[in-house]
Amino acid sequence: MYFEALDNLISELSTLPGIGKRSAMRIALFLARAEPFRTESLSRALLTLQEKIRFCDVCGSLAEDHLCTVCRDPRRNRDLLCVVEEPGDVLAIERTAEFSGLYHVLMGALSPLDGIGPEDLRLSELIERMGSGHFQEVFLATNPNLEGDATAHYVQQLLAPYQVRVTRLQHGIPTGSMLEFADSNTLAHSIRARHNL
Repeated sequence: MYFEALDNLISELSTLPGIGKRSAMRIALFLARAEPFRTESLSRALLTLQEKIRFCDVCGSLAEDHLCTVCRDPRRNRDLLCVVEEPGDVLAIERTAEFSGLYHVLMGALSPLDGIGPEDLRLSELIERMGSGHFQEVFLATNPNLEGDATAHYVQQLLAPYQVRVTRLQHGIPTGSMLEFADSNTLAHSIRARHNL
């Protein structure tokens, strides 16, 4: 049996990160038998997300305006900059309440096998921010995996000309995992135990 509408939804859902064909099929079948208000509510939430959420003009994190809440907050430590791969990493670190500085989101990690090079990341924006000269420490909180480590090493080399302390997320987080999915206690410990590179 072939149902075009169901197949199209399964195809779209399976393009989402962490959702394979089988999970996509389960979700699609759930939505097919759900009350109409549930699917309408889901579609409204998706459209609202596209309309209301954007990326901060300064750091690249999620925002509802030109600047995110962190960049607008005058209480943040403006001498401390945390470099992360994705906006979800900012949310994960903020949940720990261990970091009081600013952020810079790279929008990915170096991955030559996937065709992601330095020009595909927000590195020129990082160098532009470093030009302001007010950062005392740059905390590299890339994921503890091959791509994250390569990215951290590359960023460290980029920062060499600047008079700044460069620290790295302590590897209390298992290698190969993602910050976004780390529990808050482990991530908080890793932030407190960051070390010089």
